[in-house]
This record gives sequence, structure tokens and C-alpha cells, in this order.
Amino acid sequence: MPHFIIRSENIINNQIKITDKDLYKHIIKVMRAKSGEKLLFLDENEIQYETILKEITPSEFCCEITKHYKSERRLNINLYLAQSVLNSDAQISAIQKATELGVKGIIPLYTDNCAVKENVIKNKIEKWRKITFESVKQCERADIPKVFNVSTLKEVIKEYSQVIVFAEHSAQCNFMEYIKSNPLDKTKNILAVIGPEGGFSPQEFDFFRENKLPLITLGNLIYRADTAVAAALTSVIIGVTNG
Repeated sequence: MPHFIIRSENIINNQIKITDKDLYKHIIKVMRAKSGEKLLFLDENEIQYETILKEITPSEFCCEITKHYKSERRLNINLYLAQSVLNSDAQISAIQKATELGVKGIIPLYTDNCAVKENVIKNKIEKWRKITFESVKQCERADIPKVFNVSTLKEVIKEYSQVIVFAEHSAQCNFMEYIKSNPLDKTKNILAVIGPEGGFSPQEFDFFRENKLPLITLGNLIYRADTAVAAALTSVIIGVTNG
């Protein structure tokens, strides 16, 4: 069951009162929720509320809270994704998968072989933020990842001390092999970097080598970029959590 995002100010005397027009329309008009149905809500303090819909008027509805607790649905490492922007459907898929896997933030990258022009990327940031918001509701995450403004490799690398570049060409090892001798600090930010469908340019590989960044393979298969996002993030999550 998806949960819906509210503010703690919506809670009065063990009830949640919804007057927001968009939320009202979605739950009452689109989902056709009826009195007696169970609904889940999450506030800005990451408190989950299990409720029963009690009263519906033409402009608002009220739910009685039956249980509330701190949500534990969050990733326990500070994982960020920097990803070369893909064409529309693939980019949406990558954002959805990254959100479901728990990343704290998504950084759209403009790379040499990027499939989308930089000015187009800038105009899509707000749309992608809405997609993360919807994905959070569907997977019942406790926190909402931040979608940053478009950046370049040189700009983003400066902000992170733990950077993992996933690239099949010139890859040195897989992630599990890498962390055996290079353990990552799960209390600090970790940045996973994913390139475009056409891969990074020779100049970008030179940049990685100059900055002594690890080049990690995902195995013998070549994935589409949005699939590579899911595979790379999963590798980091498993490796760091179990390491």
C-alpha cells in the first residue's frame, strides 16, 4: 500500500485532516477511497501513521490514527548517484530505481557523450523531483532523495571523498574485489558514478586516472544504462552493508 506525504500540522487530536486539493483529488477522486478504508501517511519527521478514513466532505477528509511509529524504511548508508542523463523513458526508469534503492541524492551529469543537451536537462529537473516524490510514496520510503541541479564530472568529484566509477572499458575489478582492499566508511557519503549509453569519453577516462578514481566493472554482460544504475547501486549497498 503506498503512503502519502503530509505535514505534522495536519495532525489534530489523533486525527489527520487533509485539505490539500491535489491530495484530496488523488485519494478521494482517483483512488475512490471510501469511509472505513485504511490509509498510510508519512510526515516530515519520518513518522508513519496507520489510519482509517472516517469522514469525507466535498473539500476535505479526516482519518483516525490507529498506530504511529518511526519509519525504518531508509537506506543505512549515505549513498549518492551521479549519472549521465539518458533519454526520457530511460532517465525516468533510472530515477525510479535509484529512489527505490534508497539513494540520498541524484546528481544529473552532463558528460561528453551525454544523450541530452544541457539546457534540456535544466528544464527537466523539477519533473524528476516530482518523479522521486511519487516513487517514495510507492515504495514507502521514510526519506525523500534530493535531485540536484545538473553538474559535470569535475564539479561533482570535488564534493565527495569516496567515489566509485562504474565503467566497463578499462575497468580494474568488480566492486566486491575493490572493497576488500579499499573498505568504505559507511558513515560518510559515497558517490556512485554511472556513464551514458555510449560510455565515457577518452578524456573522461584520463580524468578518472589523474584523480586516482577506481574503475569498477559490473561483470561480463553489458547493461543498458538504467539497468546499470540498479546493478551498480545494488553492488555498493550489498558490499558496504556486509563489509
